Amino acid sequence: MGNQACVKNIKDRKIFGSAKKYLIILFCLCVLFILCGCQEEAEPELEEPESPMPVQEIREAEEEKEPDLPEWFALPYEPNSTLDPITCPDGMQRVVASLMYEGLFKLNYNLEPQNWLCESYDRNGDCSMYTFQLRDGVLFSDGSPLTAADVRNSIERARDSERYGQRLRQISWIYVEDNNAITIGLTESNSGFPALLDIPISRNVGSVPLGTGPYGYLWEEYGSWLIANPYWWTGGNRPVERIRLDESQGAMLYRFSSRDVHLISTSLIGSGEIPAGLTGDIRYQDAPDTALHYLACNSNSEIMQNAAFRRALSLGINRENLVSAFLSGHAAAAQFPVSPVCDLYPSDMESAYSPFTFASALSESGYEAGRNLILLVNAENSFKISMAKSIAESFTIAGVPMETRVLPWDEYQASLYGGDYDLCYCEARLTADWNLWPLLGGGNLNIGGWWDGWLIGQMETFAASNDRVSAMRDLCEAIRTQAVILPICFGNTSVLMHADVVENLRPTAAEPFYNLTECAIHTKPAA
Repeated sequence: MGNQACVKNIKDRKIFGSAKKYLIILFCLCVLFILCGCQEEAEPELEEPESPMPVQEIREAEEEKEPDLPEWFALPYEPNSTLDPITCPDGMQRVVASLMYEGLFKLNYNLEPQNWLCESYDRNGDCSMYTFQLRDGVLFSDGSPLTAADVRNSIERARDSERYGQRLRQISWIYVEDNNAITIGLTESNSGFPALLDIPISRNVGSVPLGTGPYGYLWEEYGSWLIANPYWWTGGNRPVERIRLDESQGAMLYRFSSRDVHLISTSLIGSGEIPAGLTGDIRYQDAPDTALHYLACNSNSEIMQNAAFRRALSLGINRENLVSAFLSGHAAAAQFPVSPVCDLYPSDMESAYSPFTFASALSESGYEAGRNLILLVNAENSFKISMAKSIAESFTIAGVPMETRVLPWDEYQASLYGGDYDLCYCEARLTADWNLWPLLGGGNLNIGGWWDGWLIGQMETFAASNDRVSAMRDLCEAIRTQAVILPICFGNTSVLMHADVVENLRPTAAEPFYNLTECAIHTKPAA
């Protein structure tokens, strides 16, 4: 019995041991199953994505995606309007014309004349007579040669035009010396006269005269084009052989935003960097212009007859702040009526804005606060209203009570002629010879009606001087001392373009494609 009991116990232990092993194995399997289930649910990212390429390669492919380039580079065009460069309207029609016509000179980025169709020139001692030698080998787009008669005819047409008549008023006569030279006589001295001769030269009269520029006009059944002029005298490369002239209707900004056209020339003053509603890869390039913003002082106002008071007011204008705050930076602050980008501008003669300096000058002028001064401004321009109100407010805070009178154009003009103001916010487009006679002498821009002998004498000296830099310094000293106008800034012209289409373009105010041969225009490759 003892042996049987022992054997039985051994068997029981074996059975129990085996059962225990199975239970342990079963338990481990269950735990493993649970863990596996949790693992799959918690880390699904361990599964390989079904993709033909790795994620990094996908991102690189997206970044390198080619832009949606146009088939043709296009500019806005009005088919019912002339392309005659003397009479065509301002705006994009003139941009198109600038690619077809050229002048004896062209203004560079510093608003200084550079010889173009003119090879060289001479003048007499008092700068009242000029002889211009034409460049050899210049041909029109039909292959015919440019002659002195073509130049004379174009200038004479310009003298009779609304656009150029005022700037060419000094011309007394034009004589053709030979087939390649003309002589022009002036009614008065002008050492900067070549700067006025960026007038486009053409042949024939009609809606599309012949020009000597990089492109010529072509009409086809399916549209109008500019095509590369094979006779262009410079021999320079052009970024594209054909430019489509887009005739679609609609607002200019809409056509630009929808990529119907790829470049427009406009003004961004007071509107921010890019006009509202424009999207995509758009950039702008500013070009200095000759449009002066200034305050005109009324010579019939008793309080404004104090030159020291006028000088003090000029010191009280925070020009840099006005340009930044109200003109969106699309202008250049200026204390003298010559553009700061020009080499003639005497930057070392400027006075830094300082409230303390203004207060001291005001005190020394003997001014005593009395009635509110009237600052007149045209109601039809919002940024000018904002500028005028800011100036008036700053003067009032400084102890010179001033109110802004905002009037519609007709009433504004009536107040000017009636003398019912002390200061007036004005804008005037000057000429690049910097002849200030219309502004400070007997011209139509002399809003305040001043006639100062010192200013007149300095303007005459500058006009006849071969040392224009020195003569301009003397003129600016007289302008600063007399302060019959208070310059604020010179506005810029802006060229908007699609950055993926136009590259490395540097415009001037008169020529958006000034550096045409250096810029790049990207279009779809030919099929």
